[in-house]
Amino acid sequence: MHFCITRFIWKHIQKQIVQRRRIQSVQSIKEALSGESGVNSTVSDNGSTQEAGISSPVFYFYTIAEATNNFSHKLGEGGFGPVYKGKLPSGQEVAIKRLSAKSGQGLKEFQNEVQVISKLQHRNLVQLLGCCIHGEEKLLLYEFMANKSLDTFLFDQKKARELDWEKRYKIIQGICRGLLYLHQDSRLRIIHRDLKASNILLDEDFNAKISDFGMAHIFPDNQNQAN
Repeated sequence: MHFCITRFIWKHIQKQIVQRRRIQSVQSIKEALSGESGVNSTVSDNGSTQEAGISSPVFYFYTIAEATNNFSHKLGEGGFGPVYKGKLPSGQEVAIKRLSAKSGQGLKEFQNEVQVISKLQHRNLVQLLGCCIHGEEKLLLYEFMANKSLDTFLFDQKKARELDWEKRYKIIQGICRGLLYLHQDSRLRIIHRDLKASNILLDEDFNAKISDFGMAHIFPDNQNQAN
C-alpha cells in the first residue's frame, strides 16, 4: 500500500517537472521570437511541443542533451557555432546547431532562421525540425545530411575525386532549383544573402540542400532591389 502511494506521488512530481520544463521552453521561445505568451501546446512523442503561433516544434533541452549523448558527437563548426549529431527518441537522426557565446550571430539570426526557414518546404532546402532556448542556450535542429557540406569535398583533394561531373551537375541543378523557389515560387520571396559552399548541404545521394538562413531577407512582392 505504502509502495503504491509513494509511486503515485513520484509520478505526480515527475509530471509536474516535465510540465514546468515545457512551460519554460515555450515561454523562452515565444519571448525570443515575438515577446508573446499564453499559447496552447501539445506534447509529441519525440520530446518536443508544437506551439500555436510557432511554426517549428519546440524541443526540451534535456531531450537534445540525451539525443546528442551530452553533445559528444561533433560534426563541425560554422559561424553560428558547433554542430552535433543526435538521434531523437523516435530514432530519427538530426544535426543540431548550438549557438556559441563567441558567435558573431546572435538572437537576431536565430529569430530569422526560425521564422524564415520554418515557413519553407522544398526538396532543395534543408528542413528545420525544431528549436530550443534554455537559459543562455539557443539550439536549432535540422534533418541530418550524411555527406555534410559541399566545401568538405571541394577543398579536399582526396574527397574532390568523389565528385564526378554527373554529381557536380546534380548539385548545381539542386542549388538552382532551391534558389528559384526562394526567389520566385515560394509564398515568401527570400534572398539568402550568405550563399557559399559551406551552406550547401549534401544528403547520402548527393542531393543539394541550401542551409543557414540567418542572414536571409524577405522581400515584399512589389520590391525588386535593396541596399
